[in-house]
Amino acid sequence: MLLIALTGNVAAGKSTVAAELARRGATLVDSDIAARTAVAPGTPALEAIADRFGADMLRHDGSLDRTKLGALVFADAAARADLEQMVHPAVESARQAAVADARAAGAAIVVCDIPLLFEARLAWHFPRILLVDAPEPVRVARMMNARGLSQHEALIRILVQLPAALKRPRADLVIDNAGSPEALQHRIHNVWDRLLSWAAVAECHRAA
Repeated sequence: MLLIALTGNVAAGKSTVAAELARRGATLVDSDIAARTAVAPGTPALEAIADRFGADMLRHDGSLDRTKLGALVFADAAARADLEQMVHPAVESARQAAVADARAAGAAIVVCDIPLLFEARLAWHFPRILLVDAPEPVRVARMMNARGLSQHEALIRILVQLPAALKRPRADLVIDNAGSPEALQHRIHNVWDRLLSWAAVAECHRAA
């Protein structure tokens, strides 16, 4: 089985790449889905969040108000660190279980979508890393247009992550996503061919 970590800074286009790789046949393990499950109503993580940040972080139905919490933690490094300690262990446990299930099912290529791969020091778990990147002005514009953020809010979200310049040398493949959707599709096609070749090599080593 070929295990790939897919990462990319905010608004680089990582989710689009993840969806396209899954469409081509990769088994996708989505950390964002695991994170939402980890803070579902009734979970220890959600109770810890309410205790630490206040009950007003919960909606009327008892679910987490991710927008309100995000606005708080993106502006407060200590709060962000506390949140990560509450949520990351459950997310990591869910990821490992999903990878084990995929391995047992005979999946050839498993892609783990992990936004904070380097920040959370998880890169060492993966033999191959795929990074999606785009210039900062492009990412700011995307967040302003698609998410309705102000320029200041967008820049705060960018500044809390490690710069892509520090991540690119550690990635096996980099998908630059500053152009058109058609250009991105072409790059994804080329990357998928590379993943298939790596998976074939991994299978040969396993069978040897």
